[in-house]
Amino acid sequence: AAGGAPRLRSTAASLDGINRAVVDRIIRVDHAGEYGANRIYAGQMAVLGRSAAGPVIQQMWNQEKDHLKKFNELMIAYRVRPTVLLPFWNVAGFVLGAGSALLGKKGAMACTVAVEESISDHYNNQIRTLMEEDPEKYKELLQIIKQFRDDEREHHDIGLEHDAEGAPAYSVLKTVIQLGCKAAIFLSERI
Repeated sequence: AAGGAPRLRSTAASLDGINRAVVDRIIRVDHAGEYGANRIYAGQMAVLGRSAAGPVIQQMWNQEKDHLKKFNELMIAYRVRPTVLLPFWNVAGFVLGAGSALLGKKGAMACTVAVEESISDHYNNQIRTLMEEDPEKYKELLQIIKQFRDDEREHHDIGLEHDAEGAPAYSVLKTVIQLGCKAAIFLSERI
């Protein structure tokens, strides 16, 4: 699911008549999520970058870098401020990535499965919200979110293919990480 992110055609036209509260919340939280994902993969690469899992993690990280770049552009285009929690997500993301990688490849992949499942579910909720608002008005934003959701699903599946479920205490680890993701989403939408 590579293939670059769609570009906004007309920023000025895109700002007319949009629901600012909804768009601000979506772009702010998605930017924070992609920022956090980048930090998670950075932490995983710090521990496992030279292992056999390194190329797989790097491939997923490269897509996350593209996602973050696109949300950086959208923040400027839609004039959305970032969450004030970015410094916290910087540290927390790296610690989560490195900590899960210290459990080995399976631990890193369990983290990937948990995070990417949470994020793709979150993106699905945003797609529903924008479709209820006005699918034509939010066509470009919907296209971006759908593509990134598909990339996150692919990362989830890669994690499963690389033995995520074999990680120590997989179900506990997954549940804890997903609770953290829900809290991060809730806070980043609002602060």
